[in-house]
Amino acid sequence: MVYDTGFGFDLTKETEVKELYSKIVILDFPPRSAQRPIVCQLVKKYDLMFNILKARISSKKEGHMVLEISSAGKAAFNKGITYLKEQGVRVSTPEHKIYKDEERCTHCGACTAVCPTDALYIKRPEMEVIFDLKKCSLCERCLLTCPVRAMGLFSDDLKETA
Repeated sequence: MVYDTGFGFDLTKETEVKELYSKIVILDFPPRSAQRPIVCQLVKKYDLMFNILKARISSKKEGHMVLEISSAGKAAFNKGITYLKEQGVRVSTPEHKIYKDEERCTHCGACTAVCPTDALYIKRPEMEVIFDLKKCSLCERCLLTCPVRAMGLFSDDLKETA
């Protein structure tokens, strides 16, 4: 069944919603590429979506970005990554993960105030700090904020690195 929206396009009653393929990547741009709109081409050419989690340009004019890139499938994602590499961008995945040490945590909530993705939040009425790793953008703000260093940075083999 088709519905007229009044805006010049139709909606079908049965709209298919697909799960997106999504991955966090780290992009390092050489000075010659840092000022070009390379990432915007991911949307235009490859129908990818991106969320900028962290971005900076160094004093040497090198760019650094942490993005969450999403696509309808892995093949489209891989085409976009290939394009980035062809443009001279170094692409890597996070080697580390944020970890909450439950024994050290005093549940003061300082980390929840700086977490941009709500990966850290206070469970009420218990007043307990909860960490949802799936929402974590690896911004590392919690590492700097935690007064008892309950938030740590671990490599995939769980050796503490910070």
